[in-house]
Amino acid sequence: MVHLYIKALHIIFVVTWFAGLFYMVRLFIYSTEASEREEPDRSILSKQLLMMQQRLWYIITWPSAILTLIFGTWLIYELNYWLQPWMHLKFLFVIGLFIYHLICGRIHTKMKRGIYKYSSTQLRIWNEGATLFLFAIVFIVVLKNTISWIWGLLGLLLIGVILMAGIRLYKKLRNND
Repeated sequence: MVHLYIKALHIIFVVTWFAGLFYMVRLFIYSTEASEREEPDRSILSKQLLMMQQRLWYIITWPSAILTLIFGTWLIYELNYWLQPWMHLKFLFVIGLFIYHLICGRIHTKMKRGIYKYSSTQLRIWNEGATLFLFAIVFIVVLKNTISWIWGLLGLLLIGVILMAGIRLYKKLRNND
């Protein structure tokens, strides 16, 4: 019975971690666009957006990532999941997600120093990385060993193509305004 509480907490913190990552990259996009504006707009917007990034990163995103890891590890221990082949694949995607998380942290640090290395379009594409991790991890956990890995990979690629098409369409519509 205790594993159900652990699972519920794990899911809650996965949701808040992803929410933090999704919103963080949106703030990167807005910060990049603000850096291209004229003064005084640039200074006002940049200051506000950087404060929002800072609070989101250290109050929501990092704590959620850590608590996800704690409750996920506890759940694996409680249910002996470390022996399951699907869990090994999930580990790979979770490691990838942590790398994504750390890269977001580097982008945030550079923006605090006034370095805007990526365009807003590049950051929109980067934002979809978290979407791909979310799809992959949820499908692995829900379907476990019932899906062919080939079909899973093809599905993930299809989602990636759809997301990229959506970004291109958005850019085209935005440029027409």
